[in-house]
Amino acid sequence: MKNPFNIDDPEFAAQAEKYENPIPSRSALMAFLDSEKKFLKKGAIADQIGISNYEQLAGLEARLNSMVRDGQLIVNRRGGFGVRKKLQLIQGRVNAHSDGFGFLISDELDNDAFITPRQMRMVMDGDEVVADVKVSDSKAGKSEAFIVEVIKRAHATVAGKLIHEEGLAYLSADNNSIDNIMIPNESLHGAQHNDYVIVNIKKYPYQHRPAFGEVIAVLGQQLNHELSMQLTIVSENLPHEWPADVEKMRDKIPQQVDHKAAGPYKDIRQLPLITIDGEDSRDFDDAVYVEPTAKGYKLLVAIADVSHYVTPESPLDKEAYNRGTSVYFPGKVIPMLPLELSNGICSLNPDQERLSMVCEMHIDGAGEIQSYEFYRGLMTSHARCTYDDVWQFLDTGKNPNQWSQKVTESLTHQYRLYHILQQEKHKRGGIEFNSTDVSIHIGQDGMVDDIQQYERNDAHKLIENFMIAANVCAARFLEKHKIPAAFRCHNPPPEAKVKDLLAFLKGLGIRPDFKEDPSPKDFTRLLDKIQHREDLDLIEQVMLRSQSMATYEAENCGHFGLALSHYAHFTSPIRRYPDLMVHRAINHILYHKNKPYIYTHEQAAERCERCSMTERRAESASREVDARLKCLFMQQFVGETMVGKVSGVTRFGLFVQLEQYQVDGLIHVTSLPNDYYQYDPVKHQLVGERGGERYRLTDKLNIKVAHVDVDDRKIDFEYVGKA
Repeated sequence: MKNPFNIDDPEFAAQAEKYENPIPSRSALMAFLDSEKKFLKKGAIADQIGISNYEQLAGLEARLNSMVRDGQLIVNRRGGFGVRKKLQLIQGRVNAHSDGFGFLISDELDNDAFITPRQMRMVMDGDEVVADVKVSDSKAGKSEAFIVEVIKRAHATVAGKLIHEEGLAYLSADNNSIDNIMIPNESLHGAQHNDYVIVNIKKYPYQHRPAFGEVIAVLGQQLNHELSMQLTIVSENLPHEWPADVEKMRDKIPQQVDHKAAGPYKDIRQLPLITIDGEDSRDFDDAVYVEPTAKGYKLLVAIADVSHYVTPESPLDKEAYNRGTSVYFPGKVIPMLPLELSNGICSLNPDQERLSMVCEMHIDGAGEIQSYEFYRGLMTSHARCTYDDVWQFLDTGKNPNQWSQKVTESLTHQYRLYHILQQEKHKRGGIEFNSTDVSIHIGQDGMVDDIQQYERNDAHKLIENFMIAANVCAARFLEKHKIPAAFRCHNPPPEAKVKDLLAFLKGLGIRPDFKEDPSPKDFTRLLDKIQHREDLDLIEQVMLRSQSMATYEAENCGHFGLALSHYAHFTSPIRRYPDLMVHRAINHILYHKNKPYIYTHEQAAERCERCSMTERRAESASREVDARLKCLFMQQFVGETMVGKVSGVTRFGLFVQLEQYQVDGLIHVTSLPNDYYQYDPVKHQLVGERGGERYRLTDKLNIKVAHVDVDDRKIDFEYVGKA
């Protein structure tokens, strides 16, 4: 179809394929409005660009409104549309502080802009806003944000504890950054003082008026595992109920592979592919197989072909994008996809035919990937293995699970290839920090009955190395074919953090081989250099804190921590939306190269930004639940003396971690021996002015558990002495 409108639109052909009554794309509308010298109403825009029928007019209205919601456009009081950036306004997210002030966080700003308590009365934590940002003389040259408009409210419902005293009721929000929400007596609906409740916001805060709400659910008064998760789900705005259109589609999800509808694939059912996962895993999205070759090894990484069942813009796809990722809590998961997919037809369950996207790699004896190939495969998992069982076999040679000879031969080759890849990783400078994780066990009464440490064995690392290899190939493949997708990017450490690290190391008498611009190999050399030092843990902690946060981007930026020039998440499409995007891109290259791709670069970038957000949201939710469950567990130890290690140093005290349970508590500075303490952020220590007593990161201390506040997820320790 020829573009019938009066404005240029390079994306019109793609729009015409999607819609019966196509309208100009966002980019075309932005260019048009940017060229105008005044705000234009919807009718004037339609007339000038040549909108001719009702359907197109409705589509234009919907697109303009969505561009306003996304902050690209602004609507004035007369209903005119204008380009936000022409007004020099900044779009961003409000990050509220419990003390009443806040910050505007935006990619358009070099540094976060301060929001005064007065301005914060109009917004809540997480709200998307448009603001006028100015340099304030009163803030010593720092930027200050003045809220112009709230684009999107972050909270429709809020969870917390109901306080009902002296005739007044309000919600003390579970999110400490949200101010109290007033509840009229007629809106309590039976809720009592100290009940944990969910409140629907009826009026948002504005200037001197607080927010008002209505109780819509009473969760109970006894905190346990289930209630802890419910509070966090609401507080973090986690989507957890399936929309009606997804519910309808679930009944149509097949239980077996339909060979006629499967499309092109390679039959690899005879290969002894196996899954290796945790004991409690229920969704298996990766299977592996290794065999020796004349020059090294052939490695197959077969990943569940989720893209075959979750088609773009379907209800399943929209909800998966909305969730962005599965969220994991102790004993429970909020899946990205319905269980009929994640645990059913998409899961590589043993002895079941499954469609997969395969990355077949040929790796030489030095661990270099010499060639790779992607294809869709029809496979069967020959064994469901656990990390512990595999490690037992690799360590002792015992086979209590009666795996077939083909499976055990492949496992033997896998272990040899793992050692080769591990050596190559260290050679190129991939950074590996020591870490210890814990598992929170929930009893039948819904309370925490134990917290146990567990360490990663070589079976974990084996799978990790194989997945990294496949992810590298995926990124190379996408960049080679110039397809916009989701790359996993990890930037080098910020310059300021590197300077702090160098100053810290200098104070310990360590002279690293780098200055302001370290490479991954520089960090690896430094880790090798300090392995036999008593303060190894301290140095590793400071090095870890100097690292940047990984994000999803539409362009390949490489991965600093892994010392890789190309990296994309390919291996978990059941639980991560970026992996699904990568699968769609690979599938397009392999089988639909002559058709237009579903995502423009702009659309891919937008999806990557959201996926980075949903990942942070999921991590925050998991931390919140873990923190509350740890507090519930620690209530039994109030008054007891224990040994911990300093995990954080601040002006107001020391955070101490009990290594056995990985639980953190605070020793307030007033609980330390009587002295004035100077805080040294570079050396991560507090030093007494009079006595010279020094407390720094990783020091071992004897502490007494003084107080546990489950609602605030805080534990207070009292200082007993150095361990």
